[in-house]
Amino acid sequence: MENFKVTDGGVCAAKGFKASGMYCGIKKSALPDGNGTGGSNDIAMVVSDVMCNAAGVFTRNKVKGAPVVVTKEHLEKTGGKAQAIIVNSKNANTCNADGIQKAEEMCRLTAEAVGIKAEEVIVASTGVIGQVLPIEPIKAAVPRLAEKLSYDGNIEAATAIMTTDTVKKEYAVEFTLGGRSCVIGGMAKGSGMIHPNMATTLNFITTDAAVSSEMVKRALSEIVKVTYNCLSVDGDQSTNDTCVLMANGLSGNAEITAEGEDYDIFKAALYQVMSSLTKMLAKDGEGATKLLTCICSGAPNLDTAIIVAKSVIRSPLFKCAMFGEDANWGRILCAVGYAEADFDINRISVDLSSSSGTIRVCENGAGVDFSEEKAKEILSEDEITIEIGLNAGESSATAWGCDLTYDYVKINGDYRS
Repeated sequence: MENFKVTDGGVCAAKGFKASGMYCGIKKSALPDGNGTGGSNDIAMVVSDVMCNAAGVFTRNKVKGAPVVVTKEHLEKTGGKAQAIIVNSKNANTCNADGIQKAEEMCRLTAEAVGIKAEEVIVASTGVIGQVLPIEPIKAAVPRLAEKLSYDGNIEAATAIMTTDTVKKEYAVEFTLGGRSCVIGGMAKGSGMIHPNMATTLNFITTDAAVSSEMVKRALSEIVKVTYNCLSVDGDQSTNDTCVLMANGLSGNAEITAEGEDYDIFKAALYQVMSSLTKMLAKDGEGATKLLTCICSGAPNLDTAIIVAKSVIRSPLFKCAMFGEDANWGRILCAVGYAEADFDINRISVDLSSSSGTIRVCENGAGVDFSEEKAKEILSEDEITIEIGLNAGESSATAWGCDLTYDYVKINGDYRS
């Protein structure tokens, strides 16, 4: 996969995108004056100078947050168009009788503040499930957010969508289409309740490349499959998972309307952004001390490679072993064995690697002699790769995750307090 030039700016890196973020008091007592003081940012806005071709992928959990329902309806109603995003943290607006009403109100307020239609607004929320979302602080904040919009507002926005995240997550790259300089950038949030089946957590990707609605949708779907869909922190699929891609065309390239060289370049740049954000999400898993990468190669097809890699990366026993720096390779083979795919377990090899080296622990489906001391040294690093060879084809896939630690239990034992 081609590497593109990394640049600053996150969700504002692409031409024509402004953002803002502030504290409005959603978690603590509401601030009726909306003065934006008293806590960390909890609400953000992103607006394009012009209308965008847009697409989204969303949670497949049967319990869906009200913002997911509303945003899907908006994208269907507009035929894949959007110009603004309004998003809050600290409250998921999920399982509430008035959730749809409040999600729609957030869109109406945003549309009024920036001069567009309500259905041209994407809304998202993240935080505690089952608690009523207070709308008054949001009403007070939205006009301020619109006033604060800036082409340099990406950091305020990226910090506003954080919940248990310990660091903001943003990434952007520059690339060329038909002689025109283009940018794709984005921001993400997520630390726990991450085991997607279409996207993960909240992810907002923007680009100034000209891409048709149909091709925006196709590119997002294809890249989600091999990035966000290959991430698991704890095996819990969120009710609010949202990933949105918005393309405003301000770079001036000839619009991508079909497959071809330009589409392939665009997709490769999108992969670099989304895979980089995926790794950030994995590394910042709740209580995590290690980033785990599982590469499954030699598979008969892509789907088999994905299924096997994800099966390992989501195994609680395997994740605990990595936290304990224990080369218990039997847990890896166990997870491979219950993966719902067809392959010959007797042809499998397993290697463990890190910056301290590589060691083979399994070959032809059976253990091999290895140095426990060397294995411990390899697993003591904070980034570990598990390489699984199926030896049955040419396809490969990568999945990302983290170890399972004492701190994960602590964080989730008192999440609401």
